[in-house]
Amino acid sequence: MTPNAGRQYWDAEVILTRAAELHESSRNTAPYDADPLALTVFISCYNEAEYIIATIETVTDAARTAGLTYEILIIDDGSRDNSTHLVAEYIEAHPEENIVLRINRANKGLAQNYIDGAFLGCGKYYRLICGDNAEPEESILAVFETIGKADIIVPYYTSSEGKGLRRKMISSIYTSIVNFVTGNRLHYYNGLAVHLRYNVMRWHPNTRGFGFQADILCLLLDLGFTYVEVPVITIEQRRGGSNALNFRNFLSVAHTLFEISNRRISNRLYRRR
Repeated sequence: MTPNAGRQYWDAEVILTRAAELHESSRNTAPYDADPLALTVFISCYNEAEYIIATIETVTDAARTAGLTYEILIIDDGSRDNSTHLVAEYIEAHPEENIVLRINRANKGLAQNYIDGAFLGCGKYYRLICGDNAEPEESILAVFETIGKADIIVPYYTSSEGKGLRRKMISSIYTSIVNFVTGNRLHYYNGLAVHLRYNVMRWHPNTRGFGFQADILCLLLDLGFTYVEVPVITIEQRRGGSNALNFRNFLSVAHTLFEISNRRISNRLYRRR
């Protein structure tokens, strides 16, 4: 059994005081040395009634197989279906699992929920997993088993079943642009990387849209944190595909590229000689 099993649900208006406590208590030590768990998994949920329970079970099976101590934080971002009811029933039926359900009163978006989850969790490492069960257990396990080998674990897709050719092309172009701007040589930037949770709290990006993963990843690489890439597969479960290709996400990507480029130029201009 993992610590704090069977914790109750948290409302969206809970005051986030944990971060201040962490900073105060860890001024003279590594800020994540005292974390009681190896991993906090944030599962995003927005109208995922069809997939959310399978996602939870996939994550718990992978974490157990990897031998990790873990907690699962599910943030429902204003679902209009019965996702929260299903999750609540699952938590009640599995009190031995360390699962927390947080229900947002208003939709905040994935990027903001990702940052909130880092402050709410207590694991040394932190990973986002989408609630659509697109990652098979073997893919999640491959990532989990690599935890501890570097500061950042960066998955990239060798196979994306159900992902259309147009989306694959756009992803490839996006990756090439980010690599060109930063000088990195990563395979993929939106593969749900594992970070030290403290790093997400300390250096979380200003980006609030689709490009937040690339933004924080590039920022941490600029700061010298180490990384390991892990090849995985993904299987699109949602009928009709993803809604990733929309105007808001294109604006977010443009903003992300601007932020990355601006930071790159600033680093070169003001780097100590």
